[in-house]
Amino acid sequence: MKKSASRIREDIAKLQDQLKQAETRDAERIGRIALKAGLGEIEVEEADLHAAFADLAGRFRKGKALSDGRERAGAGSTSTTETAPITFGAAESNTGEA
Repeated sequence: MKKSASRIREDIAKLQDQLKQAETRDAERIGRIALKAGLGEIEVEEADLHAAFADLAGRFRKGKALSDGRERAGAGSTSTTETAPITFGAAESNTGEA
């Protein structure tokens, strides 16, 4: 049985609402984490912060970071690993707005 155009529009509207709610939950979760990490107290350009978050997301997508921020070591490895610090740029010297 085919759905009517109006039924499909209703389904789309419901899905858009679900998407908006999911994005809001994700934004609130990430915002809480960022505040706990102290990002709310740092003056940084939005573009620099966006780039840092994009870099962080890329690191997690590639599976290079654990949830505590350390890079993965080989199984049974006793060597220590270091992660590159996330730099936000020199916000004090930037005069342009994002």
